[in-house]
Amino acid sequence: MQTLAQWDGGPGPWILFFPLIWAAVVVGAVTLLRRTAGRGRRGPWGPADVSRPVGDSPLAVLGRRFASGEIDEDEYWRRLSVLDEQFGRRGGAA
Repeated sequence: MQTLAQWDGGPGPWILFFPLIWAAVVVGAVTLLRRTAGRGRRGPWGPADVSRPVGDSPLAVLGRRFASGEIDEDEYWRRLSVLDEQFGRRGGAA
């Protein structure tokens, strides 16, 4: 009896389709993962906030300028009050 794997006593041409099928499955899985995980969606692999680097908020810049001595305490508090008026409370603190 002749089957797909046996062709005149040896493996037939159908045996070549199995590696092609596995290659297609692997390429499809990699493509699917790259399309879903690579779009910047929030998840365990994606960054939480891609709009602005960490530490570049206006309050962080103001704090760094005050700490380095670029501005004095009065200027710091004046600018901080302006930022609070424009952007609301920081982190919901009272």
